[in-house]
Amino acid sequence: MENLWSAVIVALFAWWFFTGAILLLVRRADAGDAVAHGRNVVLSVPLFALGFAGLWVSSEEMTVPNAYIAFFSIMLIWGWIEMAFLSGIITGPELRPCPDHLTGYSRFARAWDTISRHELLLAGALLSVVMITSHAENTVGLWTYIILFTARISAKLNLFYGVPRINTEFVPIPLQHIKSYFRRGPITLAFPIGVTFLSVTAALFIERLITAQTPAETVGFALLTALAVLAAIEHWFMVIPLPDAKLWRWMLPDTKTSRQD
Repeated sequence: MENLWSAVIVALFAWWFFTGAILLLVRRADAGDAVAHGRNVVLSVPLFALGFAGLWVSSEEMTVPNAYIAFFSIMLIWGWIEMAFLSGIITGPELRPCPDHLTGYSRFARAWDTISRHELLLAGALLSVVMITSHAENTVGLWTYIILFTARISAKLNLFYGVPRINTEFVPIPLQHIKSYFRRGPITLAFPIGVTFLSVTAALFIERLITAQTPAETVGFALLTALAVLAAIEHWFMVIPLPDAKLWRWMLPDTKTSRQD
């Protein structure tokens, strides 16, 4: 039980800390000079490489330390890609707001053009993670990335098709145009599909957690269960009016461009 709750706490802290750290760097860059965003992305490339190195080393054997190393290695990989996106360095060729008259496929195609390079990088990183862990004993890193990847795609589709609550407070200056592709309104089929998938994923990991035979398996499945549950909860934040932004607002510097729409 000690291993289980320690892993859950670690997953909760990692989710909060990595999100907050990225938002802090991006917010400070918003208030900095013209190259601040690019400088952050370039200087943090070693962390991106460290993530792949850690995943490679930890994948060979399923132990408690390796489960944690694999989990945090994916957080480094994912965190760098997200910072590159929020910094406006790796987004897409379309940098203009969406015209009000666009609907249907035209609106979807233009939305894709705003984030296409980021999505391709996420897919490329997924392929790399799969290649590293394809014959590995430790697959915690692989499933961590799959959960993050699936949850992010689902969240973007829900923001595009429509959800009742959209928090744009933390959208940085380089991505102000992307808010024009969000749609506030009733939920669509994308929401129950995404939430159901994440909930079923969490349930499957809970079942594996209950039947875990070793401390390493307990830690690994506890990390994955907690992450899947958090991903599902984040989806509900798009529907239920909860002050989730307060989790990070207190630690971020104020800027004139950061606001709640």
